[in-house]
Amino acid sequence: MEPAAVQETRVDGYVISDDPARLDVAAIHAYLTRSYWAAGVPRDLVERAVRNSLCIGLYTGAGEQVGLVRVVTDAATFAWLCDVYVLEAHRGRGLAKAMMRTVVSHPRLQAVRRLTLATRDAHGLYAQFGFRPVARPETQMEKRQPQPWQQTPAPA
Repeated sequence: MEPAAVQETRVDGYVISDDPARLDVAAIHAYLTRSYWAAGVPRDLVERAVRNSLCIGLYTGAGEQVGLVRVVTDAATFAWLCDVYVLEAHRGRGLAKAMMRTVVSHPRLQAVRRLTLATRDAHGLYAQFGFRPVARPETQMEKRQPQPWQQTPAPA
């Protein structure tokens, strides 16, 4: 199978790209480790997650990574958006919306039947792109193990 062509968009001096070679794992880890959903996440876990996901990075004109949308997907039926951020100094410029436009129009995601996400405080952003509360919550289940890297094993 031939690798997919890199998708890139330019927005007000920024570049939005799905090129895995551009990803700055150190920058991604630095943000995620202080986020509410992944506080303290180990770098090796971030590296593995990035390597096995479709990542849409946000970069300054100088190439510094300042945002991310990570998509866990089989590129056929299901996708889960996670690790979405824009660094504080770059917010308020419509960059999260631009990244979301890239996600919902991405060629690898056009066949998926279900695109999901979880958010504590950005419902308004995602609603603009067609996201709604789960239609039938009685059919949804999950097994949660929040931040397992912070749990200490029980003594033997």
